[in-house]
Amino acid sequence: MTAQKDRATRDRIVRAAARLLTESDGEPVSTRAVCTAAGVGAPTLYHHFGDKQGLFDAVAAHGFEEYLASKRAQGSTGDPIEDLRRGWDLHVEYGVTHPAFYTLMYGTSRTPAAADEAHRILLGLIEAIARAGRLRVPVETAARVIHSAGVGVTLTLIASPAGEDADRDTSVRTREAVLAAVTVEDAAQADVPPSSHAVAPKAVALKAALAAAPPPALTPSEAALLSEWLDRVAG
Repeated sequence: MTAQKDRATRDRIVRAAARLLTESDGEPVSTRAVCTAAGVGAPTLYHHFGDKQGLFDAVAAHGFEEYLASKRAQGSTGDPIEDLRRGWDLHVEYGVTHPAFYTLMYGTSRTPAAADEAHRILLGLIEAIARAGRLRVPVETAARVIHSAGVGVTLTLIASPAGEDADRDTSVRTREAVLAAVTVEDAAQADVPPSSHAVAPKAVALKAALAAAPPPALTPSEAALLSEWLDRVAG
């Protein structure tokens, strides 16, 4: 019973802090205001979260859980690049409609465990493109580029909103530029010289296939060496 009560109290504090953050319009939210909204004393808040940073780390984790609910529900179109487009749009839409949460999640909090799942979902979308032979660069490189660009454009739109149409145009232009840099629309028509036609996407595709089903004939050292070679070819 005590454990359940503790969890209920903790959740009430997090929800109160989240509500105040949403209503704050970018202004700082004090722990005193959170305590008042949650109906608890400061010792109770510090018992559960340690300090203000700990509280807002928990609020960021709460935001990630909301975000992940929509990511988990995203179905596949059958086209891995289109799936990634939809994932980008969902990410940006969450940020511009939940600016306080998003800024906390990606700007000021320590990374919560839920962020790892968000990253795994992104990797899964990119790995599907790699297996289809449509990725120009290694999976990890594409993930860093896409994540950095997606977070950057979202924070830019939050900081200087220009209206729904302008925001969408900025997001779409950035999205398409990034996709053009890391993918090929047709694996048979990569814009590389004929002598090395689509070599990089094929190397990335082979690495992704081997990662999904490691060949038992290779030792771990051999598999690591092959992975390194494929990364060089892809690069």
